Amino acid sequence: MLAFVSIFTVSCDNDDDIVQVPVVDYDTYSTAYDIAPNFARVNSSLYEYVDEFTKPLVESDVVLVYMQTGSTNNGSPVWKLLPYTFFTNNINNDEVDYGFDFSKFDFSITVNSTLNLDSNSTYYTNKRFRVVIVPAKTGKNGAVDYNDYSSVIKFYNIDESKIKVKN
Repeated sequence: MLAFVSIFTVSCDNDDDIVQVPVVDYDTYSTAYDIAPNFARVNSSLYEYVDEFTKPLVESDVVLVYMQTGSTNNGSPVWKLLPYTFFTNNINNDEVDYGFDFSKFDFSITVNSTLNLDSNSTYYTNKRFRVVIVPAKTGKNGAVDYNDYSSVIKFYNIDESKIKVKN
């Protein structure tokens, strides 16, 4: 009788039917490139640059835009995450606001100021920006400080030697 029951016990084991496949997002990978945009005048206090992506982003991608605000003593660029406000320290304490937005198809960078930008082109000409595209899912655990450019590059394993200027 024991032999008869053990046949049914072994034959009913169904663990080999479960196949576990790891979930890997092959559509999204981190990338970065530089731009030196030519801003278009919207009005005397607002200039804008719009650029399309070569292919649409995956819905879960996030775009970060950093502006080079200077250089270190050894010539390394200093990057600030947008939005960023620069205070002119003039008599009116005017400010220049750099912002951006993005969709899955394009992004824009804006320069908005209390100054008349038509006569203050230094705030929007000869500027260098770094566009960083990262998967949103990866950063959910809070292990990366997006304000710290070096932390972002390290966390997303972006090779800075491969960053090119987009024409």
